[in-house]
Amino acid sequence: MSKIRAILGLGNPGNRYQKNRHNLGYRVTDGLLKKYGGKFKAGKGNYYFVPVKISGREIFILRSSTYMNNSGIGTLDAIDALNILPEELLVIFDDFVLPFGSIRIKYIGSHGGHNGLESIIYYLGTESIPRMRIGIGPISPNQDAVKFVLGDFEDNEEKMLSEILDTALEAVFVCVTRGLDRAMELFNRRINVSTDSGT
Repeated sequence: MSKIRAILGLGNPGNRYQKNRHNLGYRVTDGLLKKYGGKFKAGKGNYYFVPVKISGREIFILRSSTYMNNSGIGTLDAIDALNILPEELLVIFDDFVLPFGSIRIKYIGSHGGHNGLESIIYYLGTESIPRMRIGIGPISPNQDAVKFVLGDFEDNEEKMLSEILDTALEAVFVCVTRGLDRAMELFNRRINVSTDSGT
């Protein structure tokens, strides 16, 4: 398998969406820039990018400048311009099916109902796109999924997000430096936050 050369965080642009559950991928990329330095600049297309050094390797941090449901447009622009293969791209996004704070990393798979990933798969023409899903759920059967993901995190969830984001940054580091197989071993079965009623 190819090594990871780029990290793409999914979300919606604009202040009104900043703290939405659906913008968790953006928050991971914010954390990466805080950790490794750099500021996003506009690419030649519908994307923003910044090169950073992770353990001596140049890695591109990416965002599409489109809304979530059209993420594939900017993603295709970015990988074409930067000469990145789909299997060299790690896409990070929220998943309301997964328990809050859990992480699942995969090499390949369907979009699983996530509109951003569905758009990327469509425009790139392949499901062979590494991805890191971060749990924001689960939601109850009677909850509206769109309202849920476009809603802000609850106060108690925000308090736990720092730990979750730290874990996500650690997982990204392992993906880049030690490969997806090792990252899956370390993080896919890991319980990241306490779910006790007192937290």
